[in-house]
Formats: sequence, C-alpha cells, structure tokens
Amino acid sequence: MSSIDWLVLFVTLFSIVLYGIWKSRGTKNIDGFLLADKKLPWYHIGLSVMATQASAITFLSAPGQGYNDGLRFVQFYFGLPLAMIVICITFIPIFKNLNVFTAYEFLEKRFDLKTRSLTAFLFLLQRGLSTGITIYAPSIVLSTILQIDIRFTTLFTGCIVILYTVYGGTKAVSYTQVLQMSIIFSGLFMAAYMVVHLLPANIGFVDALHIAGKMDKLNAIDTNFNWDNKYNIWSGIIGGFFLQLSYFGTDQSQVGRYLTGKSITQSRLGLVMNGLIKIPMQFFILLIGTLVFTFYQFQQPPVFFNPVEVERIENSTYKNDFLKIENNYQLAHAEKQIRVNELVAAIESKNEKAIDAAQMQLLEANNQSELIRNEAKDLMLKNNADADTNDTNYIFLSFVTQYLPVGLVGLLIAIIFLASMGSTASGLNSLASTTVIDFYKRLINKNASDHNYLNASRWSTVGWGIFCMIVALYASKLGNLIEAVNILGSLFYGTILGIFIVAFYLKKVCGTAVFYAAVLAEAFIVYAWLTDLTAFLWLNVIGCLLVMFFSILIQKFFSKTKKTTK
Repeated sequence: MSSIDWLVLFVTLFSIVLYGIWKSRGTKNIDGFLLADKKLPWYHIGLSVMATQASAITFLSAPGQGYNDGLRFVQFYFGLPLAMIVICITFIPIFKNLNVFTAYEFLEKRFDLKTRSLTAFLFLLQRGLSTGITIYAPSIVLSTILQIDIRFTTLFTGCIVILYTVYGGTKAVSYTQVLQMSIIFSGLFMAAYMVVHLLPANIGFVDALHIAGKMDKLNAIDTNFNWDNKYNIWSGIIGGFFLQLSYFGTDQSQVGRYLTGKSITQSRLGLVMNGLIKIPMQFFILLIGTLVFTFYQFQQPPVFFNPVEVERIENSTYKNDFLKIENNYQLAHAEKQIRVNELVAAIESKNEKAIDAAQMQLLEANNQSELIRNEAKDLMLKNNADADTNDTNYIFLSFVTQYLPVGLVGLLIAIIFLASMGSTASGLNSLASTTVIDFYKRLINKNASDHNYLNASRWSTVGWGIFCMIVALYASKLGNLIEAVNILGSLFYGTILGIFIVAFYLKKVCGTAVFYAAVLAEAFIVYAWLTDLTAFLWLNVIGCLLVMFFSILIQKFFSKTKKTTK
C-alpha cells in the first residue's frame, strides 16, 4: 500500500477508537458498562445490531463466496425478517420487563439455576470460538499486506479491540459501531462503482451481470429441496429462521445490543431496521463478489489468491512445477478471454443460438482454468500437508490491493478492520457480561459492590480477549470463514433456542426436564455434524425441535413417576 493508504487506514482506525473512548467517558458502574445505562435510541440499536453481525468475515469472505458460488448464500438470510417479528413480539418485552442484564437470567426465573448455567455455558463456548474467528479475519489483511507472520497481526488486532472495550464497555461499542457502519456503507458503494469502472470500456454494469448470469453466478434463488443442499430457499427460510431467531433472540452479543434501548418500542424499532436492511446489504456484498468474478474474466487473476502459500511454493523444490502450472493457467485464461468476448458479441447481437454456444464454450474454458487451479492446490499440499488451499478469504483482498486507486485501498482495508472491531467488541462485551452476571455474581461473589462487579467485567473482557486471540491462531484451518462461523453457530443455536422456546410456550415443562432434554439434543447435534447427516442450517431446526420433544417426553416421565410414588 502507498503512504496515503496507510495514513487513511490509521487515521480512520484510531479516530474510531478515540471517539468510542471519548463518548463512553464517565462509565462508573455495571449498568453503564454492560447496558449503556439503557439510554440508546432505536437507530443506535439498529446500527449496533448490524455491526455486531457484519464482521470482517462478511467483507472478506462474502465477496469471495459470491466470486466462487454466486448469490446463493443470500438465501441464508431469508428467515431473518420472520425472526425479527417473533423477537419483537415475544423476546423483547419479556427481557425488558424483567430488567435483566443477560438473556440467561430469565431462565433461572422460569426454570432453575442448572438450566441457566448450562445455557450460559453453551453460549460462552460458541461465542468465544466465533469471536476468535472474527479476530482472525482482519489479521489476514495485515499479514498479507505486511508479509509478516499472521500470529503477530492477530495479537495486534485483538489488543486494539480489547483496549476500548475494556475502557468503555457497551457504550463505547455502540457509539463506535454507529460511525463504523456509516463508513462501511460508503466504502462498499465506492468499491462496487470501481469494479464496474475497471471493466473494459465496452462492458457496462448490465453487460457484467449478463456475463455473470451466463456463468451461473446470479443463482440467488434455488427452489429445489435437498437436505444436503446448504443454500436453497427452504433451508434459508426454515433453517435460517431458526438460526436467526436463536442468534438475535438468545445470543447475548445481540440481546445486549437491544437491552440498551430507552424503551421496548426503541428496541423493537432497532431490530426492525436490521431486518429490513440486512438482506439487501448482504445481497449487495455478494454482488460485488460476482462483479469481481466478471472483472477477472477480462483481467487474469492469480492462479492462487493467497500470497503466503504462493510464496511458500515458489521458495520450495517444486518451484519449477508451479511455474509450469502458472504458464498453463495463463494460456487457459487467454482462451477464456476469447470465449468471453464471443459471449459479449453474441449477447449484443441478441442471437440466442450464438449466446448458448458461446456460453457452453466459456463454461468449458472456465472449467479448464479450475482444473489447473486444482493442480496448483495439489502441489501445495504435496509440498506442505498443512497448506491452506482455500483462498476464498483472499479474493476480494487481492482485488482491492492490486486494482483500486490510492486512498480507496486504505479506506476499504480500514472497513475490514472496522467490521472486525465492531463484531469482536460486541462479542467480548457479551462474554464478559455473561461470565460476570451468570457465574461470578450468581455463584462466586453474590454480595459484592457495584465497583467490584465493574472491575470483574473489565478483567473478564481481558481474559476472554486472550482466549479469543488463541482461537484466532488456529482459525486458518477452518476454510471459508463466513461458512465456518455459521456452522459453528448452528452446532449450539438450535439447542439454546429450544430451551427458550420451551420457557416461553411450554408452561408445564420444569427445569429438570428441559435440562436433560438440552443435553440429549446437543449430543445428537454434535453427532449429526460429525457424521455429515444433513446441511448445517437444518441443525438449527433439529436442535430446537429435539429440545422441545425431549422436554415434553421427560416431563411426562417425571409426572408418571411422581404419581406412581404417591
């Protein structure tokens, strides 16, 4: 990057950090640290909720997902609006009226301590691992740009977020997230404009969409039902609904955002805002990825986007073999350029037969390029069995650093960092609040002073920050990060949601029944994941329904046992 880009990057980042610290000055009690004194307006809540969900993973992996797989991933969010409606009707009024710090406090009031502790533990495990992944994402950026070990960039990224989260708590997180989202939206529109602007002079936005469509990249809706299909409209609406309902309704990183609202109405408006904007936003980010794909039909992409792995193979004994692969890839791309120009000419002539013929030839040329890319991956694994051969997370980053103008590169890199800071800060804040409220205050030190709990919250933030940085050091093995973080969530969210659904709607079920039901359901979900029983989105549905089913069954067994005893 140029010196101007570095200036833009650091000015943006440190301005955000200083702004958050300044706005959160005077935080002296646990209400202010964990709930921002419950004084935030609806637009603060809406933007904070979006920033918590839109991590750096979104802006690194989602364009790469669009590049490799088209727009199918947007179906993942189709259940979101329905989930927002249910949460606004049921979850928010209960949490706000009970005046809780965490969602899990409610479970002890409804069931018992062991059910509350189990649910809080499942959340801590899931959120701690997920937050580690969100720290890893921007570390990729710094490592790639500076060409230094990713372990150092991971520690740097984690420490920056810990700094202002420990100082200001939820208030610092919320205020920085509002400013972050404003910058993020601006940067995304500029990035989309630049992708189209960099296309050949005779290729406009509509032409780019035509090309992407003919190469099966505009497949936003898939109506075919298949248990093994990760992304279709059914898994998106049904599985996505259960996942989003659990994420926004029971995950403290999100619950903590709307508990800061001035009133139930303000909290509801914030969630409705998120429900209305999230799907178009995600569609737009994936569309940027498909436009980058179109751009690389005219401009040769690297045979592999991860420069660290490329450098490693170039410095190995397989250097000459890799050079031959690169030469073959260059020839394949030259062939693909001929075919894409033929497709453009056919589209302009509106000759359907010519379009179909050109499309088939272009797809064949693209398949040939992919085969050569696979040869490169195989060679990397031959050189190093632990090589990371999934370069999805590097596609958009490679495009940004190589082709965007000075200044804009720094801004977009800053956006990736801002997204990570927002989601990571929310994650750390929620981990700290759950640890202190649901374990330290409830089980260890019940009658301490408010100052003691405030200090415990800050130290807990530091502790979880260290844990998440350790997780981040191993996140490179997870492949596509945006899929990894959602798969991880799906392992726990169904069970957690099932516990809350039973609490809200199955009034006759007691705490012991739901506790054992949750343990059984979670054991089955882990088994289903390990055996690849179904696509991960369905795990959210299965987990929730199993908790409900086992709860009713176990409760009936307990009831019969009591009658027999009498």
